[in-house]
Amino acid sequence: MNRAILHIDMDAFYASVEQRDNPALRGHPVIVGGHPRRGVVLAASYEVRPFGVRSAMPMARALALAPSARVVPPRFEAYATASEKVFKILKSVTPLVEPLSLDEAFLDVTASIALFGPPARIATLLRNQIAEQLSLPASAGIAPSKFVAKIASDLAKPKGQCEVNPEDVIAFLRPLPVTRLWGVGPKTEALLLKRGLRTLADIAEQGAETLERHLGANGRHLWELSQGLDDREVIPDRLSKSIGSEDTFDEDLEKGPALLEHLHLQAWRVARRLRNAGIKAKTVQLKLKFSDFTRVNRSKTLDQPSDDGQAFYRIVVALLPTIPEGKRIRLCGVSSQNLSDGAEEQLSLFSAPEKSNERLNQAIDAIQEKFGVGALTTADVHDLSESE
Repeated sequence: MNRAILHIDMDAFYASVEQRDNPALRGHPVIVGGHPRRGVVLAASYEVRPFGVRSAMPMARALALAPSARVVPPRFEAYATASEKVFKILKSVTPLVEPLSLDEAFLDVTASIALFGPPARIATLLRNQIAEQLSLPASAGIAPSKFVAKIASDLAKPKGQCEVNPEDVIAFLRPLPVTRLWGVGPKTEALLLKRGLRTLADIAEQGAETLERHLGANGRHLWELSQGLDDREVIPDRLSKSIGSEDTFDEDLEKGPALLEHLHLQAWRVARRLRNAGIKAKTVQLKLKFSDFTRVNRSKTLDQPSDDGQAFYRIVVALLPTIPEGKRIRLCGVSSQNLSDGAEEQLSLFSAPEKSNERLNQAIDAIQEKFGVGALTTADVHDLSESE
C-alpha cells in the first residue's frame, strides 16, 4: 500500500499573523524585519513579493524595491502561540506529525483515510480548519513521500494544495530544476550544470552508477530522489532522537539580554514539546552560528531525564561562557537529546523539587493553552540577564 504523506506549510507565516492581528495591514505589502539598514527580511507578505522582496533579503534592498511597504518588528511569542494552535489542529487527524519549524510539518495520514477520507480531503479539512479557527492561510502537498510532498506544497502556494499520485511522481519531477533536489547547494549545482545536468530528467537519465562515479554516494542519493524514491518515515516528537528550536536573527547579536530572551523562549518551547509528547530528555544542547558562518555546539548531560524549561534555560546560560568571545551571533538554538519516556528515572530523596516543577509546568501549560505562550513566563530570564 502506498503511503499518504502531507506537507502542511503556513503561507508567509509571520507576515500573515501580523496581518491577522492588525486589520490595517491587511491587503498591504508587509515586511517583518528589523533594522532598515543592517537587518534582513524575516517574512514577506504575498502583496510585497511582486516587488521582488523575499525572506532573508537584506532590509535595505527590500525597502529599495518596495519603499511603500509597511515594516513591522517580529513578535516571536505571537508566532509561537499561533504555531501551537496550528499543530493542535494537525494532530486532530493523526498522531504522526513531524514538526520541521514553527510553520511547517509532515503528516503521515495513511491510517487516517478510513476515518477522514482520501488524503486530498484530509488536506482540505486541515487547511479549512486553520483558516476558520485561526484566520491564517496554509498550503499543502500530498504525495507518497516526504520529498515529493514538500515540492508539491511549494508549488501550491499560496492558499492551495497539490496532489501527486504514485503513478504520476516521475512525470511530476522530470521538468523540475536540479536545485529542487535536497542536498544540491551552489557547489553541487555548479558541478551538475558543468555536466549539462539542468533538470531532474537529466539526473534520471544519467543513471545512478554514473552519478556515483562523479559525485560519490551523494550521486546515487540524487538519482534516487529524481525517481521519487524517498522512504523516510514521518517521525513525531515522541519517536524523535532529538527535539529542538532555533532562530536565525534579523540582526547579528552579541551575548546579552536579547540573546537570553531567544534562548528562554526556545528552552520553554522544547520542554513543552517534550511534555506534549510524554517524553523527557537527559541531554540539553546549545547551538550557535556566528556571523562568519562558523558554528559551535555545547551540551550537558543531566543526572535524571527532565522536561523542565526553566532547568533547560539555566543549563544553556551556564554553557554560554564556554563560547568564544568577540563574535556576533547569527543563529541560536536549544535542543534536547537522549530522549526517553522517563521510565528509568531513579527515585531520589531529593526528588520533591522535580515534582514541584512538574506541577508548576502543568499549571503554566494550562494558562498558555488558554491565553497564549506570552501570557505567563518566569522571572529567571530577567534574573540571569542582570547577572551576566
